[in-house]
Amino acid sequence: MSAQPDHAPVPPAPTAAAQLLAQLRESSRAGTWVPAFEQDWARALEDSRHSYSLSPLHDVVRMWQARIAAAPAVEAFLAGGCGDSDGVDLADVLGIRP
Repeated sequence: MSAQPDHAPVPPAPTAAAQLLAQLRESSRAGTWVPAFEQDWARALEDSRHSYSLSPLHDVVRMWQARIAAAPAVEAFLAGGCGDSDGVDLADVLGIRP
């Protein structure tokens, strides 16, 4: 019997962050996505230095991979005339009053 849980995520490849950054630089949203990724990466790197864990770095890679994978669906949603302007303010949903 293994001590590892069945649902443990597989860590990204060591080159995943560099490949992801190259992919972000080639995207149409590079102007906003590259600085955001670099900021997330720097924060995760600092967290990793203090915790001696690579988990924060892996989380950043997974989060940005998911964003890139979802981008075509989001663009299709918006191109189809749909929008998010009919949303409800989260403060109203949670009952938070300023």
